[in-house]
Amino acid sequence: MTPRHVVITGASRGIGAALALQYASQHSVLGLIGRNNQDLTSIATQCEAKGSQVEIGTLDISNTPQLIQWLQSFDETHPIDLLITNAGITNLIGEKGEPESIENIIKVLEVNLHGTIHSIHAILDNMRQRGQGQLALVSSLGAYRGMPITPAYCASKAAVKSYGEALRGWLAPEGIKVNVICPGFVESDMSNSFTAPKPFMTTSDKAASIIKRGLRKNRANISFPFPLNLGMWFISFLPFPIASFFLGISGYNRRH
Repeated sequence: MTPRHVVITGASRGIGAALALQYASQHSVLGLIGRNNQDLTSIATQCEAKGSQVEIGTLDISNTPQLIQWLQSFDETHPIDLLITNAGITNLIGEKGEPESIENIIKVLEVNLHGTIHSIHAILDNMRQRGQGQLALVSSLGAYRGMPITPAYCASKAAVKSYGEALRGWLAPEGIKVNVICPGFVESDMSNSFTAPKPFMTTSDKAASIIKRGLRKNRANISFPFPLNLGMWFISFLPFPIASFFLGISGYNRRH
């Protein structure tokens, strides 16, 4: 059954915006959260043209009180069928191997990990009382093996992946579906900031279509594209020196 009440964080651009358009229909009510009001309004207008009712929340996902208040208010009026925690940021080490700043590391964790957890727990009690709902956590293929050029990002996404896997087992008996989404490189501002090679780049529209299909089938893990997914999965099982060698020839080790 297609979810009627859908909330997407990080909906201003990229995968989040494409997912909003995927779920827009005459029978849907969408809650779109993002930092850029102009982009959110543009996406909302496009969704409304497809028949959706749209509410936007212009806020920083790391502003926990504001995030929780918005989600709980939306859930009271439109009980959420599907929450997609897509908001995320990245960070790189310096070009000469300089470490990430503590401030940037904390910000990445606040947005990618804490933002995901706070979003879920803002509405989880209500979902459990209703005995239904779906939580989709956007992680990354970088969760399978930490890449030396993006330590904080990979750590945050690995935590999101593990958290989602644990939630799926915990909440399944209560009728709540939980799915972990691990995209590779998707055309977006985030990918553009990534200076290493970006093989098998996927468009946001194609990524959103893959995700929607996987969520409809309630797949535990929705990872794509297949060649990169297979490669990262394989590397995750290799001894550290061999894995580092493959990451190095692929351009993902520290730059000297």
